[in-house]
This record gives sequence, structure tokens and C-alpha cells, in this order.
Amino acid sequence: MNSIDRYAVIGHGLSHSRSPQIHSLFAQSTGQSMSYGLIDVPAAQFAAAARDFFAGGGRGLNVTVPHKEAALTLAGPLTPRARRAGAVNTLAAGPGADAAALLGDNTDGAGLVRDLTVNLGYALTGARVLLLGAGGAARGVIAPLLQGGVGELKIQNRTPARARQLAQEFADLGPVSEDGASGEAFELIINATSASLHGEVPLIAPQACGPRTLCYDLAYGAGDTAFMRWARAAGAAGAMMGLGMLVEQAAESFLLWRGVRPDTAPVLAQLRQGAAA
Repeated sequence: MNSIDRYAVIGHGLSHSRSPQIHSLFAQSTGQSMSYGLIDVPAAQFAAAARDFFAGGGRGLNVTVPHKEAALTLAGPLTPRARRAGAVNTLAAGPGADAAALLGDNTDGAGLVRDLTVNLGYALTGARVLLLGAGGAARGVIAPLLQGGVGELKIQNRTPARARQLAQEFADLGPVSEDGASGEAFELIINATSASLHGEVPLIAPQACGPRTLCYDLAYGAGDTAFMRWARAAGAAGAMMGLGMLVEQAAESFLLWRGVRPDTAPVLAQLRQGAAA
């Protein structure tokens, strides 16, 4: 019998995924015996692939684009943050082999806020924030941003009705609304769309980005994303990809699975060094 606990990331288009490297480094630094792989499946095959993984003894999955909302229906019990987000990016096996006991969590928002506030030293309090997208990635970060004290959160989506609906769902937590394309620049623009994965940039009003704007792409790649290049051309104060968020949300997942939170700083430094090379 294989005594090594198995984990994986499941998504579609995972050729540049850093998750196996991250969790391998976490396991080494915390002395955990585990393996971590990749499961690349389109949306139609997600549920079956996830069930097969757990039925075969798998202990946990990180869920990424485009399966985060679908994972919500696969989980049994949900953590409060997953229930609030309406999306799941982490699945954990329950006791024994009970696949119906899969726990669904969402660590995206915690990872983003920690990267912004701890790793980058960015003060969220009072900031005017534009969030691009209304899918599973966006859902995971709205509540933590509002709870982090942002002054205003605007949601922009190619389907305005979806952005409006999402804003209404979270209105009880703070000042959130559909973006009305105001003339003022935002202090922080977060790209939660999958456009960067295809080398594209969402349609953004030119006045949204100014010389004091930090642009943050939840996506990451081997080099600058299309959104980062747009941000620099638009005169933003800074442009970041989501490597820090990736590491921090992974640490939250690792804590859920293994009961210990790894030190993220050395892992993030290694990933950034590799990206720069």
C-alpha cells in the first residue's frame, strides 16, 4: 500500500503551473511525506476526474481555472469563506474514504490580501479598488478585500448584469458596486479575468489607471502578462503578477491539509528568482 499522501492541482491549461514546485518545497521545509501532481481536464470532465482522484485515495486538490464554481457543487461541507465566496479552490478529503465528506474551502482571498499587505506592504485601508471579472477567481477575493477595509470596490465585467449581481451579493460587507466608468483613477486594479492566460487584456477605461495605481494580475506566467504590459503602458505606479498570491493561498491550503503553515518567504523568493531568470 502506498503510504505517501497524494495531492494535486486540477484545472485546464496547466502547462505553466508552479503549484507542484510550491507544495514540494512546502513539504521539504515542514518534513511532510506527500506527493503533488497535475490533473488537466476541460470543464466537462472536472467532476468525474475529481471524484476518481479521491476514490483512488487522494487527500486534497487545489482547484483552478475554470473549475472553481463547479467545485462548489462537488464539496460536502463548506468553510465559511467558501460559502461566502460561492466558489471553491481547495478540496480536502474527509475521514476515511467517504467522498461525500469532501470539505470545500476558498483560500484565494486570504492569499491575495496577505501578499498585498505583508509581502508588498500595500495599505488596503481606504483604497479605491477596481476588480476586473465576475467569475470564480473574483468571487474568492471580494469578501477579504472588503473586510480588509478598502474604501470602495467597483466590479467590472464584460457582462454588466453579472457584475451588478455579484456586487449585490456582497453589499452587506461594504461599499461594493458595479463599475460605472467614473473619471477618477483607482489606487488598485485587480485583474481576476482569465484574459492574461490567452495573451489578452480586458477592456478598461484609460482614466481608470493613473500614476498612483498599482495593477495586480491574479494570473502569472513565465514572463510579464498582457495585463502587466498594459499597466506599464498606461503609466501605472506598479504592475505585479500573482506569484505572491499563488504561494500564500497555497500555504493556506497546505495548512488545511497538513495542519502546519509553511514559511512562504523562501519559496516566493525562489519562484521570483526563477521568473527573473
